[in-house]
Amino acid sequence: MDESGQQQPVHDPIPENIFLVGLMGAGKTSVGKLLARRLGKEFYDCDQEIERATGVKIPVIFEIEGEAGFRAREAKMLAELVSRENVVLATGGGAVLPAANRKLLADNGIVVYLRAATADLWRRTRHDKNRPLLRITDPYAKLEQLFAERDPLYREIADIIVDTGSQSLGTLAHKLEHKILQFKAGTGAREDTPLRTG
Repeated sequence: MDESGQQQPVHDPIPENIFLVGLMGAGKTSVGKLLARRLGKEFYDCDQEIERATGVKIPVIFEIEGEAGFRAREAKMLAELVSRENVVLATGGGAVLPAANRKLLADNGIVVYLRAATADLWRRTRHDKNRPLLRITDPYAKLEQLFAERDPLYREIADIIVDTGSQSLGTLAHKLEHKILQFKAGTGAREDTPLRTG
């Protein structure tokens, strides 16, 4: 209470923005929504915001403008979203490719890398028609390639690395909240146990 006897508002234990990075299928959007609710933050999904701004689905942007055109739109949207306050942001899987985007994320909030084994990513994405990079003959091999290329970039900027595994979304959101609070307090490990393969 303050001097006048009024109840003081509870101080937000995590005032920073939270940015979720990781490959498609890692659970950034699903977990991000739950985490935002738990932390009293606004949730945004970068891909969904691009679709809202353009009025078309991501695969259509890829088809018309190619990956380069999409990445330009993504960089612009990312810059806008990270400048907002008190948000949980689910980034696109390839948002970390440009160094400028990685710096933007690292400089403006707590970066959480949701890491998943290729088998889990495949299981979660194999029926999803909204993944242009997987519209190929061997999407499993593509996921393995993307993991090999992007894992070092996610790790480069991550404050916290969590293996999503097969735990429920609720359990994962609770775990993330705990890990973020530990990070804020300067305790706890940056990374979970090594990722299981397969």
